[in-house]
Amino acid sequence: MSEAIRILGIDPGLRHTGWGVIDLAGSRLSHVGHGVINIDPDLPMADRLAGIFHAVGKLIEDHRPDYAGCEETIVNANPRSALKLGQARGAAMTSLSFHGLEVSEFAPTAIKRAIVGTGKADKDQIQFMIARLLPRAGKMKADAADALACAICTAHNLPHKQIKGAA
Repeated sequence: MSEAIRILGIDPGLRHTGWGVIDLAGSRLSHVGHGVINIDPDLPMADRLAGIFHAVGKLIEDHRPDYAGCEETIVNANPRSALKLGQARGAAMTSLSFHGLEVSEFAPTAIKRAIVGTGKADKDQIQFMIARLLPRAGKMKADAADALACAICTAHNLPHKQIKGAA
């Protein structure tokens, strides 16, 4: 059996940053862990960002991923919200890079397309498909499901030569 590649997926947010870890062995995906980093919204912005940075670093130390994927920020009708979300994403990505990981970035539509088959899937559809693709994951919050979806999208986009055990 080939050695597995471990992938960490991140769904960034200032209050709730989802994370999910999977292993890829050949074409087989398996669930390793998932959860949500909860940051106190009453903290000053710098402290919230530092909290995300350090929590992602702890995940890396605990799970030792080989690769990481992070969802891109969508620019919506509220530019201020998009800017704040971008800062949370930046803190997470900086931590990933600081710890030596190669980080792939995916638009939310690309992640949805990889999991559900359409870029317009809603959160319930993502959770449903994650439960089917990773049955050992059990019930989870939407942020964690989105992070696992990002990890799976990362797995699907690894260059063939990087997949251990590939012919």
